[in-house]
Amino acid sequence: MSLKQFYDNHSNFSSRKLSEYDISPGIKCKFDILVRILEKNKKFKNCLDIGCSGNSFLYFLKNSSHKSYFDIAINPLKQYVCNKNSMKSNKAIKLFHPLCGDTSNLPYRDATFDLVIMLDVLEHIKNDKLVIKEINRILIRNGYLVLTVPHRMKYYDNQDKIIGHYRRYETSQIKSLLETYNLKLIKIFGVYGQLFKITKFQSYKSKEIEEQINKLRERYELKIWFKKFWDLFVKISSYFMRLEARYSSLKKIMNIGFIIKKSGD
Repeated sequence: MSLKQFYDNHSNFSSRKLSEYDISPGIKCKFDILVRILEKNKKFKNCLDIGCSGNSFLYFLKNSSHKSYFDIAINPLKQYVCNKNSMKSNKAIKLFHPLCGDTSNLPYRDATFDLVIMLDVLEHIKNDKLVIKEINRILIRNGYLVLTVPHRMKYYDNQDKIIGHYRRYETSQIKSLLETYNLKLIKIFGVYGQLFKITKFQSYKSKEIEEQINKLRERYELKIWFKKFWDLFVKISSYFMRLEARYSSLKKIMNIGFIIKKSGD
């Protein structure tokens, strides 16, 4: 099975929609942290989300204009295509440029984007150096890369293997990747702390849990009473996840984020 087939067939990735922000405490936690960091007196013109799946962070970033979406799997990208019915609706969402392809050969011109987002994607790619090289190529001078990755190889286990992780990263590895190019590390921050260990239970019954996640998505969309209950659960859970990520030492962080800037020299 090719990497593309793996992610198209893996429903936990391919079935994601923009509503994942409302359904998943982890996604809400991560996106809320990033919004606070990136919406501080900065506007981005051309933005790209690499490995966006069906729930791109760019949709929630208000200070971004032109949005592009890129993923190896084609099924999730359908979330970013406006059909005739949605365009007639008053609640239509105008989205731009979904492309399917390989991260080692990005189909964009040099110096195209002032912001590239890559959230929990780099660990899925065998040749991570080539991907960083490509991102450096398509970034403009003084452009930004926002990167999140699973943290600490000592936490690597069967769950990482099931969802296609080649590795978990130490901060020193990320710094080493950046040194080859004109990429400067601006900020390091925690995304998920030890509470995120609860996801490790998925490795024991991965197929069953994947089915339950899909049922949860369906119930959330169809049952009003369940939606109200789940909204409250997600709000409270993501709040405590953000608190833990903010005040935990980096040694205990299980998912870590980086703000990176391409040198203007």
